[in-house]
Amino acid sequence: MVLDLQRVAVLFASGFAAGSVNSIAGGGSLLTFPALLTAGIGQLAANATNTVALIPGSAAAFVGYRDTLAGDRRLVLTMALPSVVGGVLGALLALRAGDRVFARLVPWLILMATTLFAAQEPIARALRARVADAVAPPSTGRLAALAVFQLAVALYGGFFGAGIGILMLAALTFMGVRDVHRANGLKNLAAVCINGVAAVAFLAHGMVSWPHALAVMAGATAGGLGGAGLARRAGQRTVRRAVLAIGVGLTLVMFARAWRA
Repeated sequence: MVLDLQRVAVLFASGFAAGSVNSIAGGGSLLTFPALLTAGIGQLAANATNTVALIPGSAAAFVGYRDTLAGDRRLVLTMALPSVVGGVLGALLALRAGDRVFARLVPWLILMATTLFAAQEPIARALRARVADAVAPPSTGRLAALAVFQLAVALYGGFFGAGIGILMLAALTFMGVRDVHRANGLKNLAAVCINGVAAVAFLAHGMVSWPHALAVMAGATAGGLGGAGLARRAGQRTVRRAVLAIGVGLTLVMFARAWRA
């Protein structure tokens, strides 16, 4: 599919905005997913394309934090293995659901992602208060519980994906990972695993539109490199309010569309 200049501009701009806000607030998928919907592809294809477009950003973020994961093989495997399994199963579930079923679920998925985004700051404050106390290294039982939880997160992530970061950070904090840099490293590793295997599944079934994905990728790369400063000058609170408003508006639009259908 050949994109006209206007659609390329919209997709690039959405990617730029997502790359910018992800550096300080997260929630970039709430910007890129609706842009893909308006660019002339179906909802399942938009989801698959968005997953592929997210990989470079997740990979770059992981590279930046990889040194924080040295010497913690058990925790790395506990995050990585369920992420691979859940990511591919979630993507296969989305493919099996098909466009009709997926379209019915999209309003609820966006509502969930928006709710998670809105809850991010209160959860973070509660977790910061909790980790004031020293926590022993995770036991085998706690690692098993984390693996089960991460499998559920990865299933959701492979199916849709927006909002998984706050779930993973919350779980890691409860496991005793008090170093925010290590937690971010583990989260980014898991995101690469989830998005990577889901992308392979979507690509194998021909669900990804490369022209759309490349336009978003280019914008996200530029936003991550050059737009983050703009987002920081605007302030985290302003950026979060803007993303939240978009998420709420998109939720209402998608529910109205589903109701008319």
